Amino acid sequence: MGKQTEHGLCKATTMKNSDTHRTQFDHNQPRNDSSSATIDSRFNQTLKNVQGLLKGRSIPGKVLLTRRLEPADELTVLSPDYRRTQSAHETGTSDRINTILDEDVRNTSKQGNTANVGKLKSSASDHEITSKEVQRSTIGARATDSARVMKLTKELSGTTVILERLRELAWSGVPPNMRPTTWRLLLGYAPPNSDRREGVLRRKRLEYLECVSQFYDLPDSERSDDEINMLRQIAVDCPRTVPDVTFFQQEQVQKSLERILYTWAIRHPASGYVQGINDLVTPFLVVFLSEYLEGSTENWSVSTLSSQKISEIEADCYWCLSKLLEGMQDHYTFAQPGIQRLVFKLKELVRRIDEPVSRHIEEQGLEFIQFAFRWFNCLLIREIPFNLVTRLWDTYLAEGDALPDFLVYIYASFLLTWSDELQKLDFQEMVMFLQHLPTQNWSHQELEMVLSRAYMWHSMFNNSPSHLAG
Repeated sequence: MGKQTEHGLCKATTMKNSDTHRTQFDHNQPRNDSSSATIDSRFNQTLKNVQGLLKGRSIPGKVLLTRRLEPADELTVLSPDYRRTQSAHETGTSDRINTILDEDVRNTSKQGNTANVGKLKSSASDHEITSKEVQRSTIGARATDSARVMKLTKELSGTTVILERLRELAWSGVPPNMRPTTWRLLLGYAPPNSDRREGVLRRKRLEYLECVSQFYDLPDSERSDDEINMLRQIAVDCPRTVPDVTFFQQEQVQKSLERILYTWAIRHPASGYVQGINDLVTPFLVVFLSEYLEGSTENWSVSTLSSQKISEIEADCYWCLSKLLEGMQDHYTFAQPGIQRLVFKLKELVRRIDEPVSRHIEEQGLEFIQFAFRWFNCLLIREIPFNLVTRLWDTYLAEGDALPDFLVYIYASFLLTWSDELQKLDFQEMVMFLQHLPTQNWSHQELEMVLSRAYMWHSMFNNSPSHLAG
């Protein structure tokens, strides 16, 4: 049975063509082919089926493609790890979702079999709810968001936080006021037991101060040549960090970045400082500063904070960065083999999902490492508006140890957002396009779509690793 499922998945994937792909991913282009309107793409059909199954149910982390209605609202997308904390009722729902995913792939691979297609549409017709209908249902979307916020509040206020439940809720987005506590817990920096939390944080913050005193607050005469060169490189990179956000150009902010990065590099000699790690500190800095500063990031001034608060924020950033990089240490060691491995997986995944664009990239002589290396190195921080980064990182941190492999699906979804455009470009044009992607006007809705597609493909391919074998 497993082989049959894998065969169906592989067959469905390899039968993709550019017309089908345009139906799936290019939401801005009008449909000129009238016949295409009668055939749902695999993604859209599966999306509708999943939404139909979940309609009217309050299941944390399982609401897909609800439109962002207010700036303060957070988005909800389907959590790939929703099986982690299920009741018996939810388990049955999950089984039905998995069955429909498999049915969709098998039926799509037999597009000539109109009876199967008709049967699939008929069985889903009573349950379907399109994304447009969800967007129009303001009350329903807000109710869903309110329910999720209530569940997060309840989870965080408990004596002991159940981390798996918190991951499930956080995958779909965390309200800004809850992010600092949620991120500390997800990364294992703060303990789940509330009675121990304050004491642990106090001890770790003092430990960071001792490290800064021991390694950073030294004259150059007491540093080795390698340490001097590393500190100089960090000092050069700090002003280049998120240059389009004026907050990061403040001298005190850059000094905090310098202390965090240098202390981390000294204590992690296997990798030391690698360009790109400076970007990874910025989401933590913004989130932990948000506990003390209000309003827009552009109007923040660190000078209003006491030196003690600044050192506590630096400590939290340092320890959370350390926890994040523990699971991807080989991304930043010599030759960065972890990133090279994931870039290869990305290339294979794109080939399976969208063979035409994969073939075009190969024919033009463009290597994935030329554009995707930066994505994995900086975790997309340089590719999307900075105001979307913390929402993306809610999902990153909720993935936990599985994050490196899930990045492959997110970045495949990100790349194939522009499949049609890429197939029209030659080598030089593609290089320029991929270096300056048109994301400057992206909202949470575009990011939500990327995460939703990533989830769908993860569901189809993660249990069929032979499909991605080189």
